[in-house]
Amino acid sequence: MANDQELDNKYLGTISQDFVKVADTIKDSSYQIRKSGFLFPIFPISKGVQPIGKLLIEKNLMHLEWNYFASFLDEFIQRELVTKEKENEFKSVYKDPDEFCCLFVVDERFTGFLFIPYPID
Repeated sequence: MANDQELDNKYLGTISQDFVKVADTIKDSSYQIRKSGFLFPIFPISKGVQPIGKLLIEKNLMHLEWNYFASFLDEFIQRELVTKEKENEFKSVYKDPDEFCCLFVVDERFTGFLFIPYPID
């Protein structure tokens, strides 16, 4: 559930370059999700179409490499991407959503959770 050590720097670099451009939108969406009563926001990202969450930012509209979707832990549990047995473990490693974004990377080379800090203003 933590950042994967096998995620190479070049791959992480493309995610980070995109994230800097969308961080404010993602951070605001995270706040809105939590304000609506859904805890543990998760933002799936993929280079193509994927079924988890709702499309938030389309890569082509902002000249990005990744599409950004908005979701939350309950959907991941319903889809059994996080099992009921692992729910407490997930919650224990989940970082402060005001400081970190929980991405769920969906790609051929890597699929998993990645916590990335929001840029400091």
